[in-house]
Amino acid sequence: MEKRELGKGGLLVNPVGLGCMGFSHAYGEPMEKSSAVRMIRKAWKMGYDFYDTAETYWGTYPDGTVSYNEELVGEALKDVRDKVVIATKMGVSHNADRSLRVDSRPETIRKSVEGSLKRLHTDYIDLYYQHRMDPNVEPETVAEVMAELIKEGKIRAWGISEVTEDYLRRVHAVCPVTAIQNRYSMMARWHESLFPLCEELNVAFVAFSPMANGLLSGKYTPATRFDKEKDYRSDMPQYTEEGYAKAEGLLHLLEEMAKEKQVTMGQLSLAWMLNKKPYIIPIPGSRKEERLRENFGAGDIVLSAEEIAAIDTKLDTMQFDVFGGH
Repeated sequence: MEKRELGKGGLLVNPVGLGCMGFSHAYGEPMEKSSAVRMIRKAWKMGYDFYDTAETYWGTYPDGTVSYNEELVGEALKDVRDKVVIATKMGVSHNADRSLRVDSRPETIRKSVEGSLKRLHTDYIDLYYQHRMDPNVEPETVAEVMAELIKEGKIRAWGISEVTEDYLRRVHAVCPVTAIQNRYSMMARWHESLFPLCEELNVAFVAFSPMANGLLSGKYTPATRFDKEKDYRSDMPQYTEEGYAKAEGLLHLLEEMAKEKQVTMGQLSLAWMLNKKPYIIPIPGSRKEERLRENFGAGDIVLSAEEIAAIDTKLDTMQFDVFGGH
């Protein structure tokens, strides 16, 4: 399995990373802490070496105690710290209605990085993201703070999640960006317009929700019930009757191709983007060992340019209801 470079910053990782959010945030009640730590550790033994978390990924247990995602990642990886790349994020908190509150003021960034370093049990962060653009803070101001943190050795590289072309150009001119992290899947392709800019600036594209929050795994149907209070999928349009109906053509296509390739639907959806561009790194997540192993194996699947083009041609004829859609 050939490594991929995050931008041109010298950070080399395997093609599939691990999105750790679901261990404690947005996908139901947090996983029991020791079990989550063991699962993250198992992922390391499978070959995962790129882990994604954020300061805002946390959840509460029925007794009111809190599971902080960064603490799980830090505990699991502290004795292999020099062998892994850890990415975390700042600048976002969640309102009661699940909407986002953004804050990227310099003093907030500095307070956040110290908190993340402590929770991650480390003295440096490999890749530090601005979780969302803040309309109240100039892009250049954010980039200047990130440049300072790099000089201070607190972070090795930085990036932005859900970035636009104009914003990326502005910050990159001040402090070169190593990676962007945007939503991307067969059902969410609107950020493909950023590919030429990624190539121009040598910026990696880290794809979150690469299986449309699980739908493209083929494991869920409209009959699947999610916890209304703790599982964000309960409000996602792709899991409604109407949204699922719009995705059925794609799911059928994936099922047929997966059988032909002797892979799973989830693996095929990951292989599609991995073979499309050498700088795309998906970060699917799961709490299940067999699913983690399956996702990681997608890095070995080869699709030809003709096969990818054929899939894209069919996708161009489809319209989806998907969370985060335009």
